[in-house]
Amino acid sequence: MKQIQITLTPEESKRIIAMGVKKLPIVQKALKKGIILITLGTTNAYVAEELTGKKIDHFRYGAGYIDGTTTVVPMEKRLPTIALRDGMQVDGAENIIKEMGAGDVIIKGANALDPDGIAGVMMANPVGGTTGTVLGAVMARGINLVIPVGLEKSIPYSVMEISKRVGIGRCSKATGLPVGVMPLAGTVVTEVAALTLLGAEDVFPIGAGGINGGEGSITLCVIGNNVDEIFDLVQKVKEKKGEL
Repeated sequence: MKQIQITLTPEESKRIIAMGVKKLPIVQKALKKGIILITLGTTNAYVAEELTGKKIDHFRYGAGYIDGTTTVVPMEKRLPTIALRDGMQVDGAENIIKEMGAGDVIIKGANALDPDGIAGVMMANPVGGTTGTVLGAVMARGINLVIPVGLEKSIPYSVMEISKRVGIGRCSKATGLPVGVMPLAGTVVTEVAALTLLGAEDVFPIGAGGINGGEGSITLCVIGNNVDEIFDLVQKVKEKKGEL
């Protein structure tokens, strides 16, 4: 088997992750028959583009984000949430969760990924925002939760332990909005999982970080019989700078 090394910026990672999410068997099944709800989030915007084939304003498809502080996209600037039924975009995404059940898919991004592979999402809304709205239904009905998250969001501490110690009401000062943290139980899709779904035999990170626009990058070793095709795919993503 051949071995290649690739470096992905955060934007390029989001595109590769989105391609991987589309390949997930549970997503493919729901695209044929079922409901997919794509909650707001910048990584989710890339997923929405892959599933709909339509260009989306990544910033406006966000909710909370980090720009050196913890902050949110103003409500009046946010795009509507996207939902698909049998692969076709439908209206009324804000209410479609009432119809969802086992076999359907909710896609929710994350802000943290711990050493055990548990993802966590920060919540600036006092009642949990999107996370608070969807997680009860996910756990009660057995809806599939897919969590696309880049390795740049890896942290060295347990998300479960962090979630017990932080919260909006416990914070006296913050550089931005104070937040709580909710652990997410679902299928986590990082660059490693995405490249595996795209045909790699083995993938592992060998370095992280960068400068001159490469901040937040991840460098990976990819092994397999079709790594030339994967390398070509990555080159195309780089040429488009992560865009659709």
